[in-house]
Amino acid sequence: MISRPLFAGVDIGASRTKVAVLDSEKKLIGHAVSKSGNDFSAAAENGLAASLAMANGSREEISAAVSTGYGRRNVSFATFEKTEISCHGKGCFHEFPFSISIIDIGGQDNKIIKLDAEGRRTGFKMNRKCAAGTGAFLEEMSARLDIPIEKMDGLARQSENLIELGSFCTVFSATEVLEKIRQGKKVPDIVKGLFLSVIKRVLEMESLTEHVVMTGGVVAHNPFLVTMTEEMVGRKLLVPERPQLTGAIGAALYAMEAGASGCIGQEV
Repeated sequence: MISRPLFAGVDIGASRTKVAVLDSEKKLIGHAVSKSGNDFSAAAENGLAASLAMANGSREEISAAVSTGYGRRNVSFATFEKTEISCHGKGCFHEFPFSISIIDIGGQDNKIIKLDAEGRRTGFKMNRKCAAGTGAFLEEMSARLDIPIEKMDGLARQSENLIELGSFCTVFSATEVLEKIRQGKKVPDIVKGLFLSVIKRVLEMESLTEHVVMTGGVVAHNPFLVTMTEEMVGRKLLVPERPQLTGAIGAALYAMEAGASGCIGQEV
């Protein structure tokens, strides 16, 4: 019998791999975020090792593990798999247990998930066909502007005259950005315009309910996006303590449910 059962969730995105380890009280005691790279299996193993080190735990203590995300089928130690929609919903409802709309902005896609007061999914929309509105869009634009991606949030906050871009398309936006630079426009104003482009691209996907939660790596590293979104929707938004780990935490909660029931779950 495991003396201290632990439950692991692994969310392998195209850009980043997130791992969360929960104890039997649903407390997050270990976590890790790293680049997914070109070996998803190794990324999952390394993330688990780092999370267990933080939790002062061992592989033998893991009662169940659930994988989710783009590379969920590459996790050899997973008990079973769940879709990212299910896991993001589970992770958010754990922190905000009421009817919510979830805006998740990741490295390669963005999504809006709607849950009712019982945590049941009532709908979702996902954008995977275009980089617009994702972390990849901001990374491409940071390269065009020749500034580190981690400095974009601070620059956007310095803007005094937002420059709105006319195109959502990454290719066309890059051309617009170069033209704004040629015109002598200030970088902070351009960056804030890029943030606005991301927000508008997401908000056009689906209507929102009263309570809105924002998650994802882009949100975690660019909290000014939340401030700008609040200004656009006209109300305060909710952000989890660790917005980049929502999917991994949701996966770990599914693992806990499986461990408690002794059943292997089915992917949904």
